[in-house]
Formats: sequence, C-alpha cells, structure tokens
Amino acid sequence: MIIAIDGPAGSGKSTIAKMLADRLSLVFLNTGSFYRALTLALLRASGGAHDGRGGDIDIQNEAFIADFASSLDFDYRNGHVCIADEDVDILLRSDAVEACVAQVSAIVAVRHIINNKIRKLSETLSLVCEGRDMTTVVFPDAQYKFYLDASVDARAKRRYNQGTSELSLEQIRQKIEERDQIDRNKKEGSLKIARDAVYLDTSDLTITEVCDMMISKIH
Repeated sequence: MIIAIDGPAGSGKSTIAKMLADRLSLVFLNTGSFYRALTLALLRASGGAHDGRGGDIDIQNEAFIADFASSLDFDYRNGHVCIADEDVDILLRSDAVEACVAQVSAIVAVRHIINNKIRKLSETLSLVCEGRDMTTVVFPDAQYKFYLDASVDARAKRRYNQGTSELSLEQIRQKIEERDQIDRNKKEGSLKIARDAVYLDTSDLTITEVCDMMISKIH
C-alpha cells in the first residue's frame, strides 16, 4: 500500500507523514531526504565542512552531479538517510543544504535516479511517502493521495521554530518563497496538485488534527 503526500516546503508533510505511518503501522519515507543527502555529499566533496558549510556546487555541471548521484553509497534505515553507513539525518536541514537542495533536485537526470531508488523500496514495503511529486510522477497510481498546503507565513514560522537555521524569520520566509518558485517551475517533477488528491490547508490546524482528517479520508 502506498500513501503519497505532496506539498510545498514547511507545510508539515514530514511530521504528519511520520505520525500517519506510526498510527497505521506503515513505513515512513521522507523522499526529500535523498535529495538533501545528495546535496550534503556534493557540498562535502567540493571542500565543504561536515554540515556542508563552505562547499560550492557547480550546478551547471549536471552530468557530473548525475554521475555523482549514481555512484553515491546511500541508504534508508529506520527512517534516516545514511551516506556510506553514516547517519546524516541531523545535518540535512543545515543552511548550506537548504541553499542548494532545490537546484540539485531540479536536475532531471538526478530525479530519475532518486525516483528509481524510491520505487525500488516500494516493492517490498508499504509506505507513507512525502515529497513534491509523489502523487503526480513517482506514484501516480498510489491508493491514497494528499496535498498538504499552508500559507507562506505559517510555513516560515514552523521552520523558524524548528531551530535548525541561523537565519531570521524574514530570511527564512524569503528562502521559502524562492524554493516555491523553483519547485513549481521544474522541468520535471514540478509541484502541482494531482486531480485525485485530497487537498488540506494546514495553516491553522495542529499536526494531530491533520492526521485525524487524513485517517478519516483513508477509512
């Protein structure tokens, strides 16, 4: 069984998907973490620090990035992404990764590589997966589809309250708006609402309220 969830950055997809998976005894798959792990590895390979800070990705060299993605030794274990057996989950929302992940994930060849990895996992597992194109590209035939949305202000405040960024609330808001533009204008896998997806605005809802609504829709 596949429960696919799409939505913009900061809409609560990851937290809600994890809660939903726990309540339904399914495996939670944060697909965006694969792109973040790849971005972190690229930043490190270009001279960046442990969290990617100081690295410089040549985003125009798409062939190199795709080859790097194909050869990267990463896996998904217990809800965390690992690079060469190193659990890097805690580093995936660093400012350095946030600044580059949208551009890396927009590369079509990279999306094909990551999507194949995700589909391979679905062959043996029942998943709750979230991302930008889960319902439209990766799992268009998923049994259950949801699109979670929220206002830019609500999303920025959530990211700020996570405490993983050194940016101000206004700077985070600006970064989210920039990310939205990139996500909605990708050559492939752009952010859009599937025609058969259930749309939920989470701006004024708690995580539990959203999860309850989704379970009600599923049943």
